[in-house]
Amino acid sequence: MSKRDYYEVLGIDRNASETEIKRAFRQLAKKYHPDLNPDNKEAEQKFKEINEAYEVLSDSDKKARYDRFGHAGVDQNGGFGQGFGGFTGGFGDIFEDIFDMFGGGFSSTRKNAPRKGSDIKYRLDIDFEEAAFGAEKEIEFSRTENCSKCNGTGAEPGTNKTKCSKCSGTGEIKYAQNTPFGKIVRVGTCDICHGSGEIIDKPCTTCSGSGKERKTRKINIKIPAGVDTGSVIPLRGEGESGEKGGPSGDLYIYINVKPHEIFTREGNDIFCEVPISFVQASLGAEIDIPSLEDEIKHVIPEGTQTGTVFKFKNKGIPNVRGYGRGDQYVKVVVKVPTKLTENQRELLKQFAIESGERVSEHKKGFFDKVKDAFTG
Repeated sequence: MSKRDYYEVLGIDRNASETEIKRAFRQLAKKYHPDLNPDNKEAEQKFKEINEAYEVLSDSDKKARYDRFGHAGVDQNGGFGQGFGGFTGGFGDIFEDIFDMFGGGFSSTRKNAPRKGSDIKYRLDIDFEEAAFGAEKEIEFSRTENCSKCNGTGAEPGTNKTKCSKCSGTGEIKYAQNTPFGKIVRVGTCDICHGSGEIIDKPCTTCSGSGKERKTRKINIKIPAGVDTGSVIPLRGEGESGEKGGPSGDLYIYINVKPHEIFTREGNDIFCEVPISFVQASLGAEIDIPSLEDEIKHVIPEGTQTGTVFKFKNKGIPNVRGYGRGDQYVKVVVKVPTKLTENQRELLKQFAIESGERVSEHKKGFFDKVKDAFTG
C-alpha cells in the first residue's frame, strides 16, 4: 500500500512554517495517542503515521529531500529502516514534544494534593416585592462536611493511619510502558491507597473511613434590593468541603422572582394597567393607582383615550448597585359598559344626538314583547 503524502497526514500546506508543522503534530499526536485510545488499532496506526510524517518534515534536510524526491528521498536515509523502535534522527525533538504535551513524563496529578471542594447551586424563589426592596431569607440545603467524629481523618478516634507499603506514602506508582519511541515511565494512582498514601487500619464508624458526612444546613442570607430572575448571589466557602486540607467550595444562590398579579418588569421599570370608566375618561377624574408602596392619587384629564400611558418617576425598582430607581408606567384602559338601564341608554342616545352621531335603535326582543303583554 502506498504511503500518504506527509503534508496531507499532518493536514498542512507545503509552505507551512516550522511552528505550523509542530502545532499540527502536537494536535494530532494528542488526539491519536495510544494512552488516550486504548485498544484502538486504527488510532495506533494513525499515531505512527503522524510521527513518521513529523520526523521528516521537522528536519530541514529530510524535508528538502522529501520536497524534491518524495518518499524515495527519505526511505533510504531517513532512519525508518529500523522501525519505530529505533529512530536515528529527530527522536529527541519528537520525544520532547510528546513529553511537553502531556505535562512532562505523562505524570498524573497527585491524588493526595489539597483540592478545593465542589460548588453548590441553589435556586431561591422570592416574591416581586422582595426582589424590589430586598429581604432576609433562611435557606436549607445539604452539603458534604468533614466528619464530626474523626474530624475528616477517616480513622476511628484513638487509632492511627499507616503509610501505604506499595507506594511508600507517595500515592503514586511508576510503571514502564512501551511506546513507538521506546520505553517511557508513567506515573499512576496507587490502587491500594487510591492516592492518599495512607492506609486506615480501623475506619471511622460514622463516615466509614471517607472522612466526610452529609449534613443539612440552614443559613440566613440577605437579598439585596433590585435583584431579578437570573441574579446570582455567591457565598464563599459555603459549598462542599475540600479534600486533603483544601478550601471549601462556594454556594451560589440563583434568584427566581415569582410573577406579580398586577406589575410586570423591564429592567428597573415596572408596568401596569388601570381600568377607568367611560365617564371618567370623558369628564376626567381623580383615581387611585397601585404602586409598590402606597397608592398614588392621580387626576385623569378629561378626554383621556384608552391606551394612554402615564409615567411616575422613581416609582419603579431600586438599582441593585445601590443608586437610582426605575420608573412606573401606567396604561389606562377605558371599560365600555356591557349592561345599561333604559335611563342610561336614553341619556347616551341623547349624548349621541348632541354629538351628531348615528346609533342603532334598540329593538325589543321576543321576551321583551312577552313581558310587555303581561304588564300592559
